[in-house]
Amino acid sequence: MFYFIIDILGTIAFAISGVLVAMEKKMDIFGVLIIAFATAVGGGTLRDIMIGSTPVFWMRDYTYISIIIGTVAFAVLFANHLHNFPKTLLFFDAIGLGLFTMVGVEKGLAYDLLPVMCIALGTVTACFGGVIRDILCNKIPTIFSREIYATACILGGVSYFVLIQLPIEEAYAYSIAILMVIVGRLLAIRFGIALPNIYRKER
Repeated sequence: MFYFIIDILGTIAFAISGVLVAMEKKMDIFGVLIIAFATAVGGGTLRDIMIGSTPVFWMRDYTYISIIIGTVAFAVLFANHLHNFPKTLLFFDAIGLGLFTMVGVEKGLAYDLLPVMCIALGTVTACFGGVIRDILCNKIPTIFSREIYATACILGGVSYFVLIQLPIEEAYAYSIAILMVIVGRLLAIRFGIALPNIYRKER
C-alpha cells in the first residue's frame, strides 16, 4: 500500500507538471490532457516495456487514468492560483522525479534485477515522461541539457541501496532516497549547479 501511494502521488505531480507546460503553450483542453497523460505515464510505460511487463501498468488499472483526468480538471480550474508557472513547474517536476525514481527501483527489485539495473529503471521511470512532454511541446528535454536531472535520480537510487545495508527500516530508506532526489534537484536549480560543459566557448 505504501508503494502504491507513492506511485499515485508521483502520477499527480507529473500530471500537474504536464498541465503547466501545456497551458504555457496555450494548448486546448484535449492537448492539455494528452500532455499530462504522457508526462505521468510515459516513463513507467517505457519501463514496463523494457522488463516485459505487459499490458503496461495503466492498462491494467483504471485508477491511473482516473487520477490523471481528475488532476487535469483540478489544475485547469485552479490555474489562476498558480501565479508563478516556472517555479511551480520546477517544484512539481522535482517531486515527481523523486517519487518515480523509487517506484522504478522497486519495480526492478520485484523482478530480481541487479541494483545497477534497478537504478537505471528508476531513472527511466522518472525522466522519460518529462522527455516525452518536452518533445511534444517543442522544447529541448531537461535531461539532455546540463541541468542536474537524471544525475539526481541516480544519486537517489544509489543512496537507497546504501541505506538498506544499514540497520534502519526499508520504508525509511525509501523515503530518504525520495527526499534526496527532490532536494538535490531543487538545490541544483537554486544554486545553479550543473554538469561540466564539454563545449569550448566561442571567442
